[in-house]
Amino acid sequence: MSSRPVKKVVLAYSGGLDTSVILRWLQDAYGCEVVTFTADLGQGEEVEPASAKAEMLGVKEIFIEDVQEEFVRDYVFPMFRANTLYEGTYLLGTSIARPLIAKKQIEIARKVGADAVAHGATGKGNDQVRFELGYYALQPDIRVIAPWREWDLNSRTRLIEYAKEHQIPVAKDKEGEAPYSMDANLLHISYEGKALEDPWVGPDESMFRRTVAIEKAPESGETIEIEFEHGDAVAVNGVKLSPAKLLAKLNELGGKHGVGRLDLVENRYVGMKSRGVYETPGGTVLLHAHRAIESITLDREAGHLKDSLMPRYASLIYNGFWFSPERHMLQALIDKSQENVTGTVRLRLQKGNVIVEGRKAPRSLYSMAHVTFEEDAVYNQQDAAGFIKLNALRLRLGAKAGSL
Repeated sequence: MSSRPVKKVVLAYSGGLDTSVILRWLQDAYGCEVVTFTADLGQGEEVEPASAKAEMLGVKEIFIEDVQEEFVRDYVFPMFRANTLYEGTYLLGTSIARPLIAKKQIEIARKVGADAVAHGATGKGNDQVRFELGYYALQPDIRVIAPWREWDLNSRTRLIEYAKEHQIPVAKDKEGEAPYSMDANLLHISYEGKALEDPWVGPDESMFRRTVAIEKAPESGETIEIEFEHGDAVAVNGVKLSPAKLLAKLNELGGKHGVGRLDLVENRYVGMKSRGVYETPGGTVLLHAHRAIESITLDREAGHLKDSLMPRYASLIYNGFWFSPERHMLQALIDKSQENVTGTVRLRLQKGNVIVEGRKAPRSLYSMAHVTFEEDAVYNQQDAAGFIKLNALRLRLGAKAGSL
């Protein structure tokens, strides 16, 4: 703990057990004024109770902001333009929310004259890195307080004891130990820890909130259409929607058909492996649709280059480098590639599957005149012989020299 006194700190506050204990601990350990910020990211729970709880704990400056549209428009959609998957499967639902929260905390710190920011991430996870890299990128000299790396409340039991000692309300399920920890926003819900720590033990069906089990999904399935403009989805089934409302609609449609569950063991940035279970129905539908519209609008080499850079881009987001110069550079390339990614995709959602059934675009690169199996006047098949011989030249030379 630094010896430099802290006068005012902005805490990323959910109203849950951990951040409520942190709020009181900051007041006691640092003797400072605490300002709370609660982000409504579409987590599906009321955020107003957090305000009442913060007020009860003596907080005078309480900020609650609905950031759902900003979240999807400025963070989720730019990420999806790259078809971003971490380690080939994870749609980065937790990772992509952290830079926005960090940005808002810094904005509030400037507004209220705070000299520090704080978060509730543990010293074992990725979120501490994501929050703090965001803070420092936006306010290089900001003081960061990470209670989990400072205090001696190193277990859930100790947290509950501290809460009771300081008259902090503890939800009944916390006292009875919830079987997992959960993080939710409009893009996804993640479940980790406790009952899920053993990667051999499957999740309990009762855990899931946004998706039905495949066996309970409608047998008939459903066909939908998604319209894109410059790489971003703008309409579902002909109805124009704002970014947040569009993602919410895809969550509803995908969840109804059991789309978007993922059981993953991933490599954390801090070095250990962790097991997480995710629900990302709308994001899963969106990923399939975006790749489909790109398939007819994106030049081959442009698409291949973009795909080759995607793992690097995904790692930057996962590891917390959203505000880094290299992420901005990659984003410029990705956004340039999306200039002609405009059109409509038809999908079938059925029993956990997303099946592409059709795609069309005003500036499609798909030429029926060239690909037809019938007679055509635009492609000379004899040209292929020279094309093949030139590409085979180095292989033939190598074989003759005995180097292959």
